[in-house]
Amino acid sequence: MKFFKIAATAVVLATTAVTATAQSALNEILSEGVLKVGTTGDWNPMTMRDVATNTYEGYDIDVMTALAADLGVEVEFVPTDWKTLVAGVTSGQYHITGSASVSPARAKAAGYSDSYFSLATVPLTLKTNSDRFSDWDDMNSADVSVAATLGTTQETQVKQYFPDATHRIVEAPARDFQEVLSGRADASITSNVEANKLVAQYDQLMIVPVEQPRSPTPIAMLLPQADQVWINYVNTWITLKQEQGFFDELGVKWQLLAE
Repeated sequence: MKFFKIAATAVVLATTAVTATAQSALNEILSEGVLKVGTTGDWNPMTMRDVATNTYEGYDIDVMTALAADLGVEVEFVPTDWKTLVAGVTSGQYHITGSASVSPARAKAAGYSDSYFSLATVPLTLKTNSDRFSDWDDMNSADVSVAATLGTTQETQVKQYFPDATHRIVEAPARDFQEVLSGRADASITSNVEANKLVAQYDQLMIVPVEQPRSPTPIAMLLPQADQVWINYVNTWITLKQEQGFFDELGVKWQLLAE
């Protein structure tokens, strides 16, 4: 009798494993010939959308194009925004996202790939404020307004870093740095990666010369939390690409860090 119970249990476990494999996004991608990628299109130089042509370019776009090529499928970029980025993965709207900061809040609902790059947070302000702000504590005041974009890691950080300041949380397609440019906010916070691009693009902006950036954070791709088959594949792909120098080459191409 014990033998039959063990055998029955083994059959159930085997069936469960087969079902899990069959339900993996990897099987769907290979079967349908399309890798669906959620991307915001508003994070320079990671993902930038050309509204006129509805096309994308950037570090993330190159990464996902290469992943699709190695899978032998086409890539489809699905528009999303920061506040719905995780929901798009959990609902099956797309199979994977471009780069996203690793956070415990996101990890409650979605899975992460291995990390392949790290960033940190810095504040931005107008050059006309150079005498006003020189470090983090200068912005933590009731007469200072600091902007962040809804759904981003910076939305949480702005409340953590500046509890005494006024918080201007804007919703995409509006962006936090635009609040600074327009004078509706005194400062904003963003990744050092984006900050370097913004100060090169907008002569009015400067990075506040803080003693050091805050919250060094790995970035990774978001995937369905329970789909270990798909997560394993992506992690294997990342490891191989790291060994081949792929991510280093892209970092140079897109100038992820200031020289």
